[in-house]
Amino acid sequence: MPGYIDVVFDIPTNSSFTYRIDDKAAACMGKRVMAPFGRRNALGFVVGELDAAPPGLEEKAVKSISRVVDKETTFGTRDIQLAEWISGYYLCSLGEALAAMLPSGKKTGDYPSFSSDEMTTAALSLSEEQEEALAAITTRETALEQTPFEVQFPLFYLYGITGSGKTEVFLRAAEMMLQEGKSVIYLVPEISLTMQTAESVGKRFHGVATTFHSGMSPAARFTEWMKIRKGDIRIVLGPRSAIFAPVQNLGLIIIDEEHDGSYKSGNTPRYHARQVAMRRCKVEHARLVMGSATPSVEAWRLMSAAKPAASLHAATGIAAGDMAGITRLDLTKRLSGGKTPEIKIVALEHLDGCLTGTLKEEIRKTAAMNRQTILFLNRRGFAYFYHCPDCGFELVCKHCSVSLTLHKARNRVVCHYCGYSEAPPAVCPQCGSLSAGYAGFGTESIEEEVRRAFPDLRIRRVDADTINSGKNLKETLEDFRNGKFDILLGTQMVAKGLNFPGVRLVGVVLADTGLHIPDFRSAERTFSLIVQVAGRSGRYFPDGMVIVQTLRPEDPIITRACALDIEGFFTAEIAQRKALNFPPWTRLIRFTTRSKDGLRADKAIKRLASILQPLLPHDADMLGPAECPIGLIAENYRRHILARGKTMSTLHAAARAAVPLYDKGKDSNVYLEVDVDPVSLL
Repeated sequence: MPGYIDVVFDIPTNSSFTYRIDDKAAACMGKRVMAPFGRRNALGFVVGELDAAPPGLEEKAVKSISRVVDKETTFGTRDIQLAEWISGYYLCSLGEALAAMLPSGKKTGDYPSFSSDEMTTAALSLSEEQEEALAAITTRETALEQTPFEVQFPLFYLYGITGSGKTEVFLRAAEMMLQEGKSVIYLVPEISLTMQTAESVGKRFHGVATTFHSGMSPAARFTEWMKIRKGDIRIVLGPRSAIFAPVQNLGLIIIDEEHDGSYKSGNTPRYHARQVAMRRCKVEHARLVMGSATPSVEAWRLMSAAKPAASLHAATGIAAGDMAGITRLDLTKRLSGGKTPEIKIVALEHLDGCLTGTLKEEIRKTAAMNRQTILFLNRRGFAYFYHCPDCGFELVCKHCSVSLTLHKARNRVVCHYCGYSEAPPAVCPQCGSLSAGYAGFGTESIEEEVRRAFPDLRIRRVDADTINSGKNLKETLEDFRNGKFDILLGTQMVAKGLNFPGVRLVGVVLADTGLHIPDFRSAERTFSLIVQVAGRSGRYFPDGMVIVQTLRPEDPIITRACALDIEGFFTAEIAQRKALNFPPWTRLIRFTTRSKDGLRADKAIKRLASILQPLLPHDADMLGPAECPIGLIAENYRRHILARGKTMSTLHAAARAAVPLYDKGKDSNVYLEVDVDPVSLL
């Protein structure tokens, strides 16, 4: 009698599909198979085994699989259970969740993790604050406790100024976990920006550690996945996708730079690595340690809340009884001889160019001291706005509702959303005026101005236009660390995870670019970015200097960031969020329709709104429907609504009821995106 298997696919449907197999041992739960699906062969995931066809399904109607992809099982019951939680929480299919979790590719060879096979002992001595933080994280008194209802797990937040030694505490905690025979997942915002962390992990843990990220080839990712699954790898370092690493006997998850938006996936399933980490720690009885100099607003409120366990439920969707709350651990002192840099606010007024006299003077002074400068602007290109004063024409992308950015070196105007480009116009395309031209500036124009002002200094630009691979970025950062050039100019690539002994000066060319974005998190992002980039200065010497150029020198977000007034910012921001009824005081689910036809997108979102509105509880409301702030991307018109409520459970119930009703009469030319706990509303 032939065997049967249940298979799910990476498609937006919650159904599994039954297939016949001739060799039951070859295709079993936990393997991937190729199976006929519609008019094509598709990759599927085996999530169940059956001795007979399901009731009501004739045996002859059941198709056979085409082939088995894997020789060994690549995922297990625990992975399926996690995928089921992701499917339920983020309102996606089980197949979509498994596709996000599992690596593609096959094992084709052996790929090195780190260089050796032995662990080395940490050489750095800890400060008193670091010792206390490490003891709190690792002491057995904070170990897992059994309550009458749920298993609690220890949850810590390592809050410290930049340069205070958070990484060393993380590494020591990981080391102690490994000594107890447990495994560790160490999350970083972006693997390309955290080479120094990777180096520290590699030197400390060698052959028992690996990096795991999307930049690896599919074969390399799959090989590392299988080594992790077998227990050969016990510490995994990587960005958000590393949270799914199938480590054995998980003891600790570390989330470095917890505030960073890159921990939230932009594609289905739109999971947040922080919430998945909390789920894994709850189920696998592990500890969770987060850290940042600029915590997210949600994390700050949880650390400050009178009833942290109840607040945690509001932020994560995990039941309040599941945790004992967040324990805040402070690191207040810079190590390695550095101290908090002097930060000056300089107004960008009546300026011919991008650099103020104050910033130029400090660059020259820094060079005379044989020290280095970092210049930061979170906008690439040469100029970002083309305008005709005679007729009012603005040059925008043909496929998106955004301005085209001039890239002078390429002699093209480029859309940073869909990639469309064209030759820059010589005259106004609408009226032929010669007065039309570009305004604003990006990293390319800053580089040109810096080279004119300082022809004797060595300058390197780091952004998406100049860095085409992780290896290229690593070489550039190593050259800067070794003093091979004087000025490092770049976007947010230079703001995260970097530690250069020779840096004295940090210049923020324009601090308020993010403040104009129509998103309730724009103030939080701007504040964090200024504080983080300022933290690159004065890490080893007490004479660090930060110049913050701005068009809004009196803006409280700018002034608090430059004063490093973390408490003041969060107090004001949380109060404003409460007045506006936005997270962390409420929860959000965002529904977005997109279509090549704007009228279809409009009709679909209005229909969804009419279905959703009566399903919302009395303590919830709906914002919209409306056009998205960026209403057109890659020729897709975008419309959205926001469901807002006090608890995620009631919003989930409404969404789970509304989406199937919407699907019954949906327009096949319209795609619906559902984003639980959205990080961006653009």
